[in-house]
Amino acid sequence: MYTHNLKDFDPEIAKYITLERQRQEDGLEMIPSENFVSPAVLQALGSILTNKYSEGYSGKRYYGGCENIDFVETLAIERAKQLFGAEHVNVQPLSGAPANIAVYSAIMEPGDTILGMDLGHGGHLTHGHPVTWMAKIFNFIRYKTTASGEIDYDNLRAMAKEHKPKVILVGYSAYSRDIDYAKVKTIADEIGAITMADIAHIAGLIAGGQMNNPVPLFDVVTTTTHKTLRGPRGGMIMCKKSLAKQIDKAVFPGFQGGPHEHNIAAKAVAFKEALAPEFKDYAAQIKKNAKILETEFKNRDYKICFGGTDNHLLLIDITPKGLTGKEAQHALDIAGITLNKNMIPDEPRSAMDPSGIRLGTPALTTRGMKENEMKIIASWIDKAIQNWQNETELQKIRAAVREFTKNFPLYPTLPTL
Repeated sequence: MYTHNLKDFDPEIAKYITLERQRQEDGLEMIPSENFVSPAVLQALGSILTNKYSEGYSGKRYYGGCENIDFVETLAIERAKQLFGAEHVNVQPLSGAPANIAVYSAIMEPGDTILGMDLGHGGHLTHGHPVTWMAKIFNFIRYKTTASGEIDYDNLRAMAKEHKPKVILVGYSAYSRDIDYAKVKTIADEIGAITMADIAHIAGLIAGGQMNNPVPLFDVVTTTTHKTLRGPRGGMIMCKKSLAKQIDKAVFPGFQGGPHEHNIAAKAVAFKEALAPEFKDYAAQIKKNAKILETEFKNRDYKICFGGTDNHLLLIDITPKGLTGKEAQHALDIAGITLNKNMIPDEPRSAMDPSGIRLGTPALTTRGMKENEMKIIASWIDKAIQNWQNETELQKIRAAVREFTKNFPLYPTLPTL
C-alpha cells in the first residue's frame, strides 16, 4: 500500500507544481481561456473518484459498483440543465474539441457540409481549419466578419443558400462580440440545416445572464467547463431531446471510453457555484472589466479588432506599435503579465508570429480585481509594449506586478506541498 506523499516521493514534480502556483499567484493571468477554479473544485478533481471505471451512463453501466458515480454524474447533468435551460446534457466529453468531434460524428456523414466561422476571424480550430483531421472528413465552408468587425448575417444567409450546409455552426475563440442566435436559427430553418453553437469561451457569461443564450433555440450546443464558467478542464454537450440518443452514443462508445468521474464531480461543483446569485455579479464584472480595458487601450491609440468587446476578451493588432504579437507576448511574460499572441482577421503573418495579442478578464475578475485595477494593468501593458526591448523596464513592471498581486491572494487557504 502506498504511504508516501508527493513532496517526499517525487520532489521534482512537487517543485514545479509549487513554482507554477507561485507563478499564478505572483502574476496577472490574462489569457481569455484561462481561469482559477475554487478550492472546492480542486478537492473534487483530486478525489478518489479517479479510481473508478464507469463506462456507460447512469443506470446503464458496464461495470459494477457505480451507485455513487451515478449520483454524481446525474447531479452534474441536472445542474447543467438548470443553468442553461437545456433539454438533454452529456457531461462526459473530456474537453471542447472532443465534444465538437462527437457532435460532428453524431449528426453528420463523411462529406457533409458545415458552415462555420473562419479561424482568422475569431473561430476555432475545430470549426474546420484545414490542419485538423475533421477537415479531411467533412466539407467545411468558413464565413468571415466584415471590415467593421461584425458577423454579416445577410452574407451568412447567402452562403447558406449557396452551399446548403447540413449544419450551421457559430461560436468563437477570439471574437469579441455577441451573436444573434435567433437570426442564425431563422437562416438555418430556411434551408433545413441543423443549428450548432460552440459557447466554450462565453458559457460563464451566458450562465450569468450577460450574453445571449443559444441553448433554448439551437439543436445542439457544446462548451468547455473551464474558461468563464470557472470549472475544471472538460467539455459538455447540450441538445434537444430528439438528438439525445445519437449524441450519447457518439460520445460513448463512439469516441470515448470510461468517463473521468473525478472531473465530472468537479463540473458539478462548478455548476453549483454558477447557480449561486453572486455568480451573476461575477459575470457582469468580467464584462465591465473588459470594457474598461477597451477604453484604456483606445485612449492609447491601440488598434482593437472588431471595434471593441461585448464579452470577456479583446483582440488587438499590435503591429502599429512596432512589434509583433509574439514579441509582445514575450515582453509581457517578462513583466509578469500573461496573454497570448493571436492572429487578426485576414492575418498577413504566420500563426506562430502573428500581428495580434488576445487578452481577457475572467481570471483577474476571479481574484477580485475591478475597474480601477484594470486601468493600472492597462498602463503596465502599454508601458511594457513601449519598452519591449528594455529588460530593465520590464523587470520594474514585474516587481510592481508582484507587489500588486499581494492585495489579491489566489489560494490563501490552500496548503502548500
